[in-house]
Amino acid sequence: MLTCIIRYQIDPTKKHHFEQYARNWGQAIPRNGADLIGYYAPHEGSSTLAYGLYNIPSLAEYEAYRARLAADPLGRENYEFAQSEKFILREDRTFLKLASTPHGVPA
Repeated sequence: MLTCIIRYQIDPTKKHHFEQYARNWGQAIPRNGADLIGYYAPHEGSSTLAYGLYNIPSLAEYEAYRARLAADPLGRENYEFAQSEKFILREDRTFLKLASTPHGVPA
């Protein structure tokens, strides 16, 4: 299992746009096969950093998921929304795998 962490740099004057974008992904991502952990908007501290996190079984499954998401009506609408409103200034993806066991569980 991989966790995709998306780090967004957003326009702080358009935080409400990012929050709508996040709500839309909250519907589209699970529907298209990823296990959404959540989207996080700035609250305290930096006003320009936001994050999206979800789990996906493998990079091969990620590619199939991205194709489904691009074909999803709400997915397409959300991509277009971000492009037209220009609230995302930068977007970086990192894939991580869990390297620890939960506390109290023997390895």
